[in-house]
Amino acid sequence: MTDTPVTPPTLKTYALAALAALVAPGAAAHGDTPEMRFLMEQRRSALTGNTAYDASLLAYLRRPDPRDAPLLAVGEALGLTLAEMLAVTLAAAVDEDLIVGRAIAFLQTPVGGARPTVGLLNAAFAPAATVGVGCGDALVAGVATRSGLLTLLGEGAPLPERAVAVPLPLGFALRGLDWTWPDVTIGLGGVPEVPLPPSVVEDAERQARGLLAGPQRALVLRTLSAAEGRSVAAAVARALHRRPLFIETDRTAGLVPWMLLRQLVPVFCFDLAPGERKALPPLSFYEGPVLALCGPDGRVETPGGALPSVTLHVPTSEERYALWQTALGNPELAAELARDHRHGAGRIAHLGRLARHRTALNGHVTPTRDDVVAASWSGEGGGLDALAQPLRDPITDEALVVPATLRRELDVLVWRCRLREGLAADLGVSAAARYQPGVRALFVGPSGTGKTLAAGWLATKLGLPLYRVDLASVTSKYIGETEKNLAQLLARAEQAEIVLLFDEADSLFGKRTDVKDANDRFANSQTNYLLQRIESFDGIAILTSNSRARLDPAFTRRLDMIVDFPLPGPEERRELWRSHLGSAHGLTLRDLNQLSAAADLAGGHIRSVVFTAAVVSHARERPIQYADVVRGLMSEYKKLGRQIPAELQGGLGPPTIPDDLGGRRDGGRDQDAEG
Repeated sequence: MTDTPVTPPTLKTYALAALAALVAPGAAAHGDTPEMRFLMEQRRSALTGNTAYDASLLAYLRRPDPRDAPLLAVGEALGLTLAEMLAVTLAAAVDEDLIVGRAIAFLQTPVGGARPTVGLLNAAFAPAATVGVGCGDALVAGVATRSGLLTLLGEGAPLPERAVAVPLPLGFALRGLDWTWPDVTIGLGGVPEVPLPPSVVEDAERQARGLLAGPQRALVLRTLSAAEGRSVAAAVARALHRRPLFIETDRTAGLVPWMLLRQLVPVFCFDLAPGERKALPPLSFYEGPVLALCGPDGRVETPGGALPSVTLHVPTSEERYALWQTALGNPELAAELARDHRHGAGRIAHLGRLARHRTALNGHVTPTRDDVVAASWSGEGGGLDALAQPLRDPITDEALVVPATLRRELDVLVWRCRLREGLAADLGVSAAARYQPGVRALFVGPSGTGKTLAAGWLATKLGLPLYRVDLASVTSKYIGETEKNLAQLLARAEQAEIVLLFDEADSLFGKRTDVKDANDRFANSQTNYLLQRIESFDGIAILTSNSRARLDPAFTRRLDMIVDFPLPGPEERRELWRSHLGSAHGLTLRDLNQLSAAADLAGGHIRSVVFTAAVVSHARERPIQYADVVRGLMSEYKKLGRQIPAELQGGLGPPTIPDDLGGRRDGGRDQDAEG
């Protein structure tokens, strides 16, 4: 053969040179093929100066090519033998260089196949045993295979004929490149990075130092915001001079070599239910730091027990101001939002992006409070719609007609919600101990007295979204599912900072019963969980009930306020009629007085009456008349199973209440008005 320029050798050169040694004694018999020429070139490159193979290989390892640095580093970390590293090099080269696969197929004729078989590797690297690296069965059952750096193909075939491969992500990693892996993401991926307050960054650096220096190499990060949690995990990884690898699977085969090659910190992402225990998936041959990311519920553990955890708290008002300023670029609005709302860093960043988008759509320059409020509805970011119903209509002061004493109680509740963060700051140690900034209030009163309407008014005053809990979506007949759904609901409500409304709360927070069977035990366990979780709830929860006696006494102790909604008196009923009827009606002051005095109905019933009267008036193309209201009253009293007071029909005379919705449409005098 003619001499050709000799390229600097690498481990791939030595692996191929070992293959060439298998055919070198009878090279002429194999013919002058491209595969033979390639193999002989590799052998000449590896054995420069007629040096023996073993001596040349050991000399190379003392001053290796930088291209082999990743494999040599992972080999040292895992404890790979030299034969294993040569096998890995050869198996990876098949996916990098076409001629390597052709040469291997040439050598393996008639078995065929471009990937090296166990038999070929054993034959090629047996000489490596002379330098104390081992071969034979150790190549198949060694660390390279057990760690996933090498995989055996062709299950069912005889072991010598089974091919060996390097998983594609690991092959790219050996070349210094990232590649995808199922259910695994390097870095934040498509999740926007959340700006973190300086205190959180400092704590992340402190936790990183603890993971490196302390005996415990695993840490649980608990957060209500997945985006914020991932950003904090990334901050810990940066402090470790690595990148985060977010893992959402229990299948970890091959991950350890990949993490070592790409300098990654494993971050396991869990979604745990109350009381659920989750063991960290094993990472064989890995002794570095491990992070786990989950919500407030559940427990992450190892065979040695539960892991230490860090809960990401709501930033201080000063930190929230800086985050809002970064997100919106409006100092005045940032100060207002930081003062009134207890959003986390992830939620602030999310709302800021949505508010800026809405600002751009409207052709404005700087986001306004209306933009932020609209963003809170359009992007609460926690999937609440699956468990709760949004109540979007704003409720103004004029729409809420209640007695003056009740209005004062509701005003106190508004201030209780606004001042909830620093309320215990200037109080004594007993008041500040175990203080939770969440607000829990119970609205008690007969049906139709305005409890749900008052919840909407409260949310409007606070500038927060209102969600009513969908009991059909939350409750489940399967053990543990109700608690899991409620845990998700409350966690998402805390993260999004919304007002959560539990209508007919006694269905969830009812009295516990004596345990007579498994169903009683199951029901009581749900109540016990709710009592504990609602006490630690960090948001604003409004519960309604028709009777306080139906609720568990232990629950009422955990409430911040209990607001009674009485049936309205004549004065309140007159205001309710006026508020519902508006100005375009034909009722006189005397009619309103008579209705408010005789019809002892709550606001919800008056609303139904007015809508029924509106149907009649629209059908006759005229404003609402007194007779229309009477017709609505008859329908409402019938629903209630009661008789309409006789004085409400007095003086009307037949045919006061017609049987049809007909009547003259020619502008003439209405029959109902002839009374």
